[in-house]
Amino acid sequence: IFDPAVYYGHREMDIAMSRLFGGFPAAFYEAYNEHFPLESGWEDRLEIANLYPLMVHVNLFGGSYLYEVHRVLGRLV
Repeated sequence: IFDPAVYYGHREMDIAMSRLFGGFPAAFYEAYNEHFPLESGWEDRLEIANLYPLMVHVNLFGGSYLYEVHRVLGRLV
């Protein structure tokens, strides 16, 4: 099986996306960070990293995701 939406980018994007729709248990993130330490402040950048997938969802599925985009932008400015 091939993923037609393959993405190569910063691994914080993967962590952010994993939390966008619920996330995994805390033990997952602790183990990840133990084996592949994330840079300081990574949790502060999660909302920025999720702006792109949120805007894609606005485009694909409509305005129900627009509120979340506005909320994130409001927190950043």
